Amino acid sequence: MAINILQTLEVIEAMENFLSRKRPPEHIRNQLDIGYKIEDQSIIVFEIRPQWNKPEVIREHPFAKTTFVKAKNHWKVFWKRADLQWHSYPPQPTVKSLIEFTQLVEEDKHHCFFG
Repeated sequence: MAINILQTLEVIEAMENFLSRKRPPEHIRNQLDIGYKIEDQSIIVFEIRPQWNKPEVIREHPFAKTTFVKAKNHWKVFWKRADLQWHSYPPQPTVKSLIEFTQLVEEDKHHCFFG
């Protein structure tokens, strides 16, 4: 089941605040940027870069994901490992709010999200 309209507004507010803090300086955003997308009940955070051998091709590389579990009223946290699969984030597999998720990703205490 997809996120409802009220949750969508909460998602946009939390994620836009996160991006305003974490995006690289404007003069290099054509070489490196970050963004997010909403897919069903998940929010995926990704890096945006030109392809190394074809700079005209822009690629999105997801690195963080959270999925809302309505039955438990929490967000599951995932990170993308080198095997390109989503794995639960062991230090804190769930959070109660999107703000907690963005703080967790921004802090990146275990260097899972930003390397």
